[in-house]
Amino acid sequence: MLPPRRFLPSFSLLSAFEAAARTGSVTAAANELGLTQSAVSRQISALEKQLGVALFLRERQTIRLTLAGDGYAREVREALRRISHASLNLRANPSGGTLNLAILPFFGTRWLTPRIGRFLDAHPGMVVNLITRLEPFDFRFDTLDAAIHFGAARWPGAALTFLMDEEVLPACSPEFKARHNLQTPADMLQAPLLHLNTRPDAWELWFSKNRIVFDGLHGMLFDQFITMVEAATAGLGAALLPRFLIGRELEQGLLVPAVDAERMETGQYHLAYPPDRATYPPLAAFREWIIQEIHRQEIHHDALANGGRIGQ
Repeated sequence: MLPPRRFLPSFSLLSAFEAAARTGSVTAAANELGLTQSAVSRQISALEKQLGVALFLRERQTIRLTLAGDGYAREVREALRRISHASLNLRANPSGGTLNLAILPFFGTRWLTPRIGRFLDAHPGMVVNLITRLEPFDFRFDTLDAAIHFGAARWPGAALTFLMDEEVLPACSPEFKARHNLQTPADMLQAPLLHLNTRPDAWELWFSKNRIVFDGLHGMLFDQFITMVEAATAGLGAALLPRFLIGRELEQGLLVPAVDAERMETGQYHLAYPPDRATYPPLAAFREWIIQEIHRQEIHHDALANGGRIGQ
C-alpha cells in the first residue's frame, strides 16, 4: 500500500530538487531539465511546502542543502535511479521478465556465462543482466533481484538457496609437477605456491588438514582466480583452485592435481534474494534452472571419475 498522497511528491518536483541538489545550482538544474530558473525555483519551493521542511539554505545567488535536504537528496536520487533502471529494462524487454543478478567474477566467467544460454533458450523473452559484486549488499537499496553468494550461509535480510559445496584441490601444470617431483602432500612445501589475497590462509588450512607441519609460506599473490589459473597453467606454481571451475583445464590436461591429498571443502555457494521476491517469475525460473544445472554437472563429474564420459 502506498503512503498518503501528501507524502508522494510529483516526479517533476523531485526531478527539479534532485538536479539542483546534485549540481548545487538552480541555473545548472534549469539547463539540465530544459526549464527556466524561475520554474525550477517554484518547483523546489512547492516541494518544500508539501513536505513542510526546508531543503535548501538560500544565500544571495547560491543554494546549499540543509542537513535534512542532504539526506532526502540521497534517497530521492536512489529512487529516481531505480525508476530509470526499471523503465530501461521494460523498454529493452517488453515481452518477458528481467533478472538482475549479482555474480562473483570467476564464477560468472567460468561457470555461469558458458551455460546461461541454456536458460535463455528454455525461457524465451527473459533477459538476465549480470553485474559483478564481491560483497553482500542490502537488497532494499539496490536494483538487483538476486546474487550468487560464496561463504557462510549468512546474508542479512535475504533468503538463501543452497547450490553446492566448493572443493579445492592443489593444481599445477604437468611439467611443473614433474620438475618438482611432486608425489606426496609434504612435497608441496618445496614447491612455489600461488596465493589469492582474498583467501590468504588457504594453503595453511590445506597443510593443516593434511597434518603437515609448516613454517611461513611464501609465493606469488593474486587478486583474481582467473590470473592465478593462468599462472598455474604456465608453470609458475601450484594453486588451490575450485575443482568445478577448472574442469576445462583438467579435461584438457593443462592442469593436473599436484598430489593426492585429503579432500578439502572451503565453503558453500548459495543463491541469495529478497524473501518477498522469491516468487518473481524470472527469479523462480532461474533458481530451478541453476539447481538442475549443478546436478547435471555433478553427474558429469561422477561419470568422468568412473572413466565414462557424458555430454556437457
